Amino acid sequence: MGVSLRAATLTVDEMAGRPNILWIVTTQWRAQACGYAGDPNARTPRLDALAEAGADFAQAVTPHPFGPFARAALLTGVACPTNGVRDYYDPLPAGARTVATVVGECGYETAFFGKWHLAPRDPAASLVGEAHARMIVPPEYHGGFSCWEGFESGFLLNDPWLQGTRLPEPTRFRGYQSDVVCGRAAEWVTQRTGDPRPWFAVVSLEPPHPPYGAPAGGVPPRDPPAITLAANVPRGGEVETKARSELAGYYAHIEATDRAIGRLVSTVPEKDTIIVCTSVHGDMHGAHGKFRKGWPHEESIRVPLLVRAPPSWDGEHWRGRRENPVTLLDLPRWTTAWAQGRSPTFSEATAQAISMPSVVALPQQCDRVWRGIRTAGRKLILIPGPTGSWLPWLFFDLQKDPLEQSNLADDPACAREIDALITAHSSLLDPSAA
Repeated sequence: MGVSLRAATLTVDEMAGRPNILWIVTTQWRAQACGYAGDPNARTPRLDALAEAGADFAQAVTPHPFGPFARAALLTGVACPTNGVRDYYDPLPAGARTVATVVGECGYETAFFGKWHLAPRDPAASLVGEAHARMIVPPEYHGGFSCWEGFESGFLLNDPWLQGTRLPEPTRFRGYQSDVVCGRAAEWVTQRTGDPRPWFAVVSLEPPHPPYGAPAGGVPPRDPPAITLAANVPRGGEVETKARSELAGYYAHIEATDRAIGRLVSTVPEKDTIIVCTSVHGDMHGAHGKFRKGWPHEESIRVPLLVRAPPSWDGEHWRGRRENPVTLLDLPRWTTAWAQGRSPTFSEATAQAISMPSVVALPQQCDRVWRGIRTAGRKLILIPGPTGSWLPWLFFDLQKDPLEQSNLADDPACAREIDALITAHSSLLDPSAA
């Protein structure tokens, strides 16, 4: 599954006028949590401005709502586990062909900044803290980027440790993580002023990932009782209390990260740069009584996806709210086309595949393997059954029930429609690809 990334050999003259390409990738930022999406809790003026000036893909999904799986798919254009990542601790294979490899072969300078989460890791080591944040990511695991500066993980939202091409030893930078990483990327972009070669940069930000109670760059947490909750968050108990407490910090990190993104965007040459802003997955935050990611619900799988292209690069084509059923797997294909001087076409697919290829044995995460399809109006999720079969687990009418409060998987009246969806999208639901 996914797209085949192929490079084209270009002459110096053919490279002239190619756009710079900037990906800004956040973590755990669900599609609903944006001002332009109508969330009354979200203060996102910079993202709102990007949405106003560009294209808002309102149906965008992550192929896998968990960090390493989504990142591997995003970089390779190939779904898990075909790309080599099946388990939470599987690294992206050394030497894997990524979008950076292909764009580099097109003559681009390539750079990565921030959270990686795709290097070999010791499953027995702590996932949180300075030791994890300081671990060295070997160059063969840099995904083909000519400049790589980041950290594996560690969840240090303040005073992060960075290492890589320009920093052979882990170096601590004081400040809010989004400000630090965006600042380092902006410095790299500014240093390239006057260089005729176009560039492709990925800026990977951990916020608004937990810990939600961590300081958010001077932005105070919201008042929990004032948080507006969706109707699918159970009221009057521990779930509501926890959801309000988490969201108070979550929206502070969203505001602070939106500010950092705005500063980065202001440094890039607007008339020459295509900007993509998205997230690898969302967070349940109490919806359906659940928390974190890995779940097949909208709060976990839907992500913001904004594209702002200058007029010289078919900017009018990338304007307004778009209902195309796109996935993060589309981004490498679009980026390859831009790097080759072409305007990407939108996929004609009417559905996108979503899945969790394995269970991540961490607290609050989804407890089962699943595969599914999502259209603009329907979502069908299957789980493994006996003798290699796959059985309906969840089925939602997203048009009538956007908050997914009525599971129709066992409704006899829906059996024929479920069978028709399985037949029509069998290639997306093929268990042999799981």
